[in-house]
Amino acid sequence: MQVRLAGLQVDCICHAKTQSRLGKESGCWPLQRGMLSFLLLQPPVWMDDADLRKAIRNAWPQLVDFLSHHPEWVLSKAKQLLLHVDLSVVEGMSDPKEKVSLVLDMFLRTADAEAPIFKEFMQSVCMECNLPMELEIVFMSVSGEGHVTQGQEDSKEASDSSPSTSTRLERRRPWSSPSINNNGKQSKQQRLDSAERYRQLITTSMVHRYGSNRSAEATEVKAQPSAFSQAFVNLVIHQSKAGRMRGRGEKGREGPIALLDPDEHSSATTRLSELFESVHAGTPKAILLLGKPGMGKTRLMHRICQQWAEGGLPQFQLIFFFEFRQLNLINRKLTLQELLFDFFLKPEDCPDAVFEHILEDAWHTLVIFDGLDEFVENVSLPGSPHTSFPDPLNPLSISELFASLCHGKLLSGCTMLVTTRPKILPESLLKTDTLLAEIWGFDREKVEEYAGYFFHQDSLKEQAMAHLKSNGKLLSMCYIPALCNIVCICLEYLLHHNVGSVQLPQTMTQLYIKMLLTFIGKDQKLSALSEEVNLSQHQATLVGLCELAFKGLEGKKMLFYANEVAEDVKDFACLCGLLLAFEVKTSNRHTQAGYTFVHFSLQEFFAALFLLTSKTIDSNFLKQKFFLRSKWTLKKEAGMPFTENCHVFLSGLSSQGCRRFLSSLARQNEAWIQERQAVVVQMLKRLASAHLTGPKIAELCHCVHETQDVELARHVGKQLNFKYQFRNFRLMPLDMMVMAFVINCNSPNLVSLDFVGCPMELDYLDILGSCENIKSLSFKSRKCGRKFAAVLSKNLPKIKCLTTFQLAGGNITISGLEDLMHAFPNCNQLEDINLQDNRLKGNKMIQVTELFSTVEKLKKIDLSYNEISVSAVLDFFRTAAVSPNVTKLHVRKDTLIITGHSDTGPRLKDEGIKEEENVHKSRTLILRLQDCQLDSQWAEELADILQSCSHLSEIDLSGNHLGDEGCSRLMKMVPRMCISGPLNLSNNQLSLKSIFCLLDAMSICPNIVKLKISVHHQTAILTLVDKDIVGARTAGQLSSDGHQMVSTSRKISLADNNFQGEDLKNVCLALRRCSDVSELDLSNNYLGDLGVLKIAELLPHLKALCSLTLDHNNISLSGVFCLVQFFSNLESMTSMQLCLGSTQKVHLTFGERISPQRHSIISEHQEELLQDHTHHLVYSRCFGLKECTMDPKDIDRLFQILSRCSGLTKIDLSGNSLNDQGVEQLLKFLPCLNSLELLSIRENKFSSNCVRLLANSFNQCKRICKVEVRSSENAFLHFVESQETQEIYLRLIECGIGKDEITGLYPILEECNHLAELDLSGNHLGDEGLRCLLEHLPKTQVPCLMNLCSEAMLLITLVRENNPPKILRLKHCSFKAEHLAQLSTVLGKCITLSNFSSTNNGMMLSNAEDLLRALRKPRGVLRIGIKEPWVKDKSIIVLLKLATEVQGNITALAIRRAQALFMVEQEFPRQVEKVECMVSRFHQCELEAKGVCLLPSLIEKCSQLWALNCSQVQLTDAEAETISNTLLHFPSLKKLELTCCRILPTGMEHLTAALRQCHTIDDIDFSKSELGMDISGLLNALEGKPLLKSINLGSLSINNANILNLTSRLSAMPLLRRLILNNNHLGNEPCSCLALVLKNAIHMEEINLSHNKIDDAGVKEIATAVAEMQSIKQINLSCNSFGSAGGQRFAEALSDSKNLEVLNLSGNNIGNETLEKLAPVLPNMPHLKVLHLASCGIDSEGVACLARVLCQCPQIEEISLSENTIGYKGITALAERLPQSSQLRKIELKVCGISDCSSKSLALGVSHCPLLEEMILSWNKLGDEGAQELAKVLPWMARLKVLDLDKNCITACGARRLAKELAHCRGIQFIRLWHNLIPKDVEQKLKEEEPRLHFSFF
Repeated sequence: MQVRLAGLQVDCICHAKTQSRLGKESGCWPLQRGMLSFLLLQPPVWMDDADLRKAIRNAWPQLVDFLSHHPEWVLSKAKQLLLHVDLSVVEGMSDPKEKVSLVLDMFLRTADAEAPIFKEFMQSVCMECNLPMELEIVFMSVSGEGHVTQGQEDSKEASDSSPSTSTRLERRRPWSSPSINNNGKQSKQQRLDSAERYRQLITTSMVHRYGSNRSAEATEVKAQPSAFSQAFVNLVIHQSKAGRMRGRGEKGREGPIALLDPDEHSSATTRLSELFESVHAGTPKAILLLGKPGMGKTRLMHRICQQWAEGGLPQFQLIFFFEFRQLNLINRKLTLQELLFDFFLKPEDCPDAVFEHILEDAWHTLVIFDGLDEFVENVSLPGSPHTSFPDPLNPLSISELFASLCHGKLLSGCTMLVTTRPKILPESLLKTDTLLAEIWGFDREKVEEYAGYFFHQDSLKEQAMAHLKSNGKLLSMCYIPALCNIVCICLEYLLHHNVGSVQLPQTMTQLYIKMLLTFIGKDQKLSALSEEVNLSQHQATLVGLCELAFKGLEGKKMLFYANEVAEDVKDFACLCGLLLAFEVKTSNRHTQAGYTFVHFSLQEFFAALFLLTSKTIDSNFLKQKFFLRSKWTLKKEAGMPFTENCHVFLSGLSSQGCRRFLSSLARQNEAWIQERQAVVVQMLKRLASAHLTGPKIAELCHCVHETQDVELARHVGKQLNFKYQFRNFRLMPLDMMVMAFVINCNSPNLVSLDFVGCPMELDYLDILGSCENIKSLSFKSRKCGRKFAAVLSKNLPKIKCLTTFQLAGGNITISGLEDLMHAFPNCNQLEDINLQDNRLKGNKMIQVTELFSTVEKLKKIDLSYNEISVSAVLDFFRTAAVSPNVTKLHVRKDTLIITGHSDTGPRLKDEGIKEEENVHKSRTLILRLQDCQLDSQWAEELADILQSCSHLSEIDLSGNHLGDEGCSRLMKMVPRMCISGPLNLSNNQLSLKSIFCLLDAMSICPNIVKLKISVHHQTAILTLVDKDIVGARTAGQLSSDGHQMVSTSRKISLADNNFQGEDLKNVCLALRRCSDVSELDLSNNYLGDLGVLKIAELLPHLKALCSLTLDHNNISLSGVFCLVQFFSNLESMTSMQLCLGSTQKVHLTFGERISPQRHSIISEHQEELLQDHTHHLVYSRCFGLKECTMDPKDIDRLFQILSRCSGLTKIDLSGNSLNDQGVEQLLKFLPCLNSLELLSIRENKFSSNCVRLLANSFNQCKRICKVEVRSSENAFLHFVESQETQEIYLRLIECGIGKDEITGLYPILEECNHLAELDLSGNHLGDEGLRCLLEHLPKTQVPCLMNLCSEAMLLITLVRENNPPKILRLKHCSFKAEHLAQLSTVLGKCITLSNFSSTNNGMMLSNAEDLLRALRKPRGVLRIGIKEPWVKDKSIIVLLKLATEVQGNITALAIRRAQALFMVEQEFPRQVEKVECMVSRFHQCELEAKGVCLLPSLIEKCSQLWALNCSQVQLTDAEAETISNTLLHFPSLKKLELTCCRILPTGMEHLTAALRQCHTIDDIDFSKSELGMDISGLLNALEGKPLLKSINLGSLSINNANILNLTSRLSAMPLLRRLILNNNHLGNEPCSCLALVLKNAIHMEEINLSHNKIDDAGVKEIATAVAEMQSIKQINLSCNSFGSAGGQRFAEALSDSKNLEVLNLSGNNIGNETLEKLAPVLPNMPHLKVLHLASCGIDSEGVACLARVLCQCPQIEEISLSENTIGYKGITALAERLPQSSQLRKIELKVCGISDCSSKSLALGVSHCPLLEEMILSWNKLGDEGAQELAKVLPWMARLKVLDLDKNCITACGARRLAKELAHCRGIQFIRLWHNLIPKDVEQKLKEEEPRLHFSFF
């Protein structure tokens, strides 16, 4: 007897009533056994003529299809029977089906006229063809076959053996296999008899094995315990609606295999009969039935066999049942017949006839393969995939047989039913015609039904059901039938023994342990189940059972022969029902006794026990056998682990609750077990990752839940980033339960749950209610309907932290929505609701807007992709207009989003209007109705709603069909609308008519501030402001809070409309009515000269106009002159920029009229600054004309007009191809341009004569101070205001000036008596040209600096002083030996030379020696620098010897090998008695021991050395010893610096020994050095140094213990002034000792403790010392760890620090509270110059507090507030006080969130800091507006050198404005613009135009 699957069988009997019910459920009436064969064997019932014709007509198409495969046979029969018919036409046909159809029609026509012929033909078809059974029955009725009388039957029996009969029967199946035909000559009747007997044999066998008559046997064995009981309870089976598998190539599935889409499941349970009926006829029929472990797949197969044997499933005549666990034992190839008969059931007689019948009647055959996941071979088709049908008599492997059956290659037409676990399937099975279904196990109803069968006693049944219903975790496990059985076994034992408190485990592993202990307890006859069961009696047996299970998994075996199972194991396991015995059919057709675990999960459980308790398993092997990682990572089935749940059991056995059981089983102490458990826990920790898919998360949660380890659950939750995403697979109740365990363990961390296409039990949604820390909950599935919403709504209020809820893609309908709406108000934290795509009706959804009033924190509701009509859209708008908390309604096609807020604070919308222009309101509403099919018919209703709404901030009606009529209706209502923001009417089929309508609306409606309309682009956008602002603009009113209201500019853009003729005239009239427009854009309208002039005539009438753009309007040069005339006449026009190139540009700007009624909210002081700025703007006018070819006459005409233009300061004539005559004509007008400051002529090729004319321009116009010509293409002439004597700069760089061209410059240079600089770099003067040039320099000027370079650099600087210092720099001159000798001779005579530099001029060592001997001077300092490659190669000794060649006292010596530089500084006359300067800098060099002999002479020459500095030196022991020896020869040595050095241990010992003897040293610096010994040796050397004033031990990794050692030395240094201990490991511990030392250091001026680990406690100790340090000047505590508490205490301690100059607290989170304490102290520090508070956690309030005291600290020179969230308010407050910081030189505001809105205040503030040199504004949000504001004030900032704007949002426009103003700022060294929004080509062009713009990081 074979017993399978645990979870589906109970000890009860299926009665006849049950059978009857099951038969009805199958969808068919049950037939008695043999009924179909009985009908076939009876004489056919004769039909009347009408019925006969109808039957023939219905069956005829099938006969045609059948015989179309054998056209020759049909044609031969026609020739034989239809003698009078011409068949020549038929023979010529190529299509076999058409041929057969025509011939059969000929036979059909003979049915009445020549019935015998038709009957004979039908007899031939029936007897000679393998007709399907249903056709054969019909046509046998026609032919009379089988309808015989008794006499005929007797005569037939007598003639059975006659040759004629045999011959006739042998002709049957002329195309069938010969091997089949030769298996005996049997009649069809005999085959049917044999088949019927075989069917009866199978039926009897299945009734015996699976039938209900086994009740007696069940009663007999009931006394024995069984892991699994035996009767069937219907399973929940779901079939895909599509009924097909998704191929592996398709993406989007997380699991290895799944149904097409979980949403495609039918909601109802599929019945067994329905499962088979859904298989389509005419195709290979395969059903793949998936099911997770324990779901009841095998038991369901047994149930199918039982039903069939008892008369169910009548569509199948035969059923074959195979188990892969047994097929695994077959190791040879089989034929199909051998598989069916030898390994299932062999016929009692005539096997060949039976097999032939099976082949013929395959349509009525069901073949079941159970447990594909247990198959150890790879499934593959035999031969080529294109092979048609293999011979059924050819032997194949099991995998080939199985694949051929599935694909219909063998036994074509049969139905295949295959069960498997949902794992990766073979590629050969992934075909499109496989029906797919999945077993979901039990639901709550099935669990109750199962428990009812299990517990026979009513009292036990009631107690058991009550216990299950009260324990949600236990009930969730029972949804898995196998676990349900185990729970019932344990419950039965507990209830039967009257245990007081029934407590069952909460994990699957512990349930299995409980079940095992139950069986042992029954065996030991214990009265109750407990952990105290004595395992010693069965210990060896259990170990053997565990080993058997493990070896089976290792060998991929589930079946064991009797000789593989020990007797004691066999007896115990069979007694307990853990093992089952059965017959195993082997390959040699013999049978053996075999055993298998009653369920595979039991084998996995015992294998896991073996892994954790066996001494033969070490930790590495245990890690290897934890299969979960390999299960996730392996993609091929061959590499997949044989087990699926072993890792779950391993996890469960790793729980603390299993430790005693395992210890008892293993006979080891609990520590030994705990060590192994820790290995599994660590493996689980490593598996956690944020990138896990949903199935992996669920599986990992199962493992974590099994461990019951809270810390592990927290770790997993953290690694998942508290996000759980599940896609397209079913979540069982147990999955939900274990997930809730992990979520709840991670409280209070908030988690997000996302379910997409995941079916789940509604009963278990309450599990989510137990997880209060869910922040986001999302469901997307069509199965989420009304019932789902109703159940979910009961649990949502229980989720206390829920902020985001999404239920999309469902089918909740209105009733479900109502349930949810009742739940939402109880979700106190809910902010976002998404109900997309739920098939809701538009008019029924309007009620959701009420949620904004009932849900406290609700911000957004998304109702997109539901059913929304136009009327529903307007209803939504009407409701939103009156809803007090709705702030935004967005509808676009299928999108519908409602946004709101619960508070009553202001909600302002800023679209194209500055922040200051908003007015506080109680609420604003944004309306976006885009692409909503609104036409002119709806315009009036829409306008009425708009008029009734009093708080609109944006209206977007784009993409509708309003047209001109609808636009007109809306514009009539605009004056009555209350809107502050844009009104968008784009893409509404508007014409030019709507333009005039919109312009008229703007003229009569003053609150329209911006209009942009383009018919070509179908753009129409109006921007409106609140009416109160308009009143303020006209009357200068104050707002309700007392602030001045801001004026609002009005802008009109009418680009791309092609105005011509009458339309242009109407536009001009309309614009004249809009007289207060400030910006007007008429680009791309093809106006031409006349059209542009008409627009220009409007300019005097447009009083408020600030900007006019006329790009791309086909203007000519004549039109330009007319515009220039307007520019000259209209003084209010400040700028005219024209470009007539391929891209025409015409941009006119007008003076900004700033009055008290039109400025922002600023202080009185800023108002004065703004008035000054306004004055500057009024009188600064610019003119630009580019890419316009002009001859001298055009130049003359142009400048005739410009000369009459007052206030013209800049002229740009770039790209105009001016020739010499044009330039000469232009220069004549320069004296007439009295206010001109800059003339730019770029991108214009100049001749040499033109260069000369430009160079001579300062002789023609005395106001010119600088002439610069670059590359003979770009020229810049700078002017000054007065004609008084000015220094003149002449730069003619790369202009091709040679010896001949230079002569033309001589007269010019001789006349220039104020030449300060002459730059002729990049030209071709040559030696003779240079000599002549020097002779013709102005006699009144003396050259003080000359740069010469073979790379054509020549720069001469001249001064008017007497005996100025002279500098000579020579670079890359390629001197020869004679040249160098001559150079030394000439320079030896130059006794006024103060600095000489030679770089890569070919100078060798001997030449350098000659040069050093030659150079001298009577008095002063002479510096000599030589940079040649040999400096790197020569030894230090050689270079030191070179230094001794100098004639004066060496005051500085530098040898930098990395730069190949030798530098010596000497002083004249030589003073032997005293040297007071720094000597001997050895930079990146190595001393050589062999040169020690030279040191005495060098020391003798430097006998007064007082400072020794070696930096970046790697000293060997010998070199360190040499330096140590020299220290003893410098008795006056006071300063010793060994910074960034590397010193070995022995060398360090020499140095510390010498240091102990240097008693006069007062300054020691070992910072950033790598010392080869413990720092304590150096600290000990400081002992006995009472004269020390400065100690720098930064970056030496000094720990707290060494600091304590240092403090003991410091107490003996009363003169100490400077202590640097930055970047060490200083913590709080030594701070108290250090504070005591600092209190006594009365001369201390500087302390640096930055980059340490001092927190609040430590800084408080330091503060106690600082309070008593009266001399302190510099304090640096940056980048430590103290916060607000420590910062406040330290700020209070600074109250008496009167001499403090530098305070750096950056990098500490001190916050606003510290600034509130620090601000009152700052005015008490009159000497404070540097204040660094970067990255201190300060916001706008803190900065405002600081700014208030800045006016009392005018001496501050440097402020850093970088990396603080300052924002608009903070910048504004700071900018107001900056002008009072008269000494400010540097300000750092990096990463402060500065945007354009605060740039104006900031620019005004910094512009009045007269000494400001450096401004850092990098990494902010400044755009073009900010760049323009800064550019405006750059000319006022005379001292500014550096402006850093890196990493902002500046585009090419802003960069060009900066470059333009930079031309006026000679003092600025560079402006940084790295990583802004500027294209690379623009960067390159701007860099060429202005080299001071830096776009690179370095």
